[in-house]
Amino acid sequence: MSDTGNQPTAPRQTDRWLEPGKTNVQVIYVLYLAGLVIGISGLVGIVLAYINRGKSEAWIETHYTYIIRTFWIGLLYALISCVLLLVFIGMFLLFAVAVWFIARCIVGLQAVGRGEPVRNPQSWLI
Repeated sequence: MSDTGNQPTAPRQTDRWLEPGKTNVQVIYVLYLAGLVIGISGLVGIVLAYINRGKSEAWIETHYTYIIRTFWIGLLYALISCVLLLVFIGMFLLFAVAVWFIARCIVGLQAVGRGEPVRNPQSWLI
């Protein structure tokens, strides 16, 4: 006969990468970068950003704003570049959009790694 009723239970392990915070932000940046190869992961990243926005510390919130704006501005730039493929400048612009997108993700990853907010989360540039 075992007496398990009197033993304290271990705390339930949760998926910390899904909860709002530093790890979640890092996961979203990585999903964005993977989205350049595997398109659907970028969509997963934006959904996670919207779900967790407004539920964390102020410095983390700057990252959520930056992440969300990176997605939508990048999509806008990519669509404009696709239209401009008709006049042959679009290929260069698509490359520039990819560089811009990667740079924003790297800047964000570096800042969150140092525990710092994004300096200007409303920026259209880097």
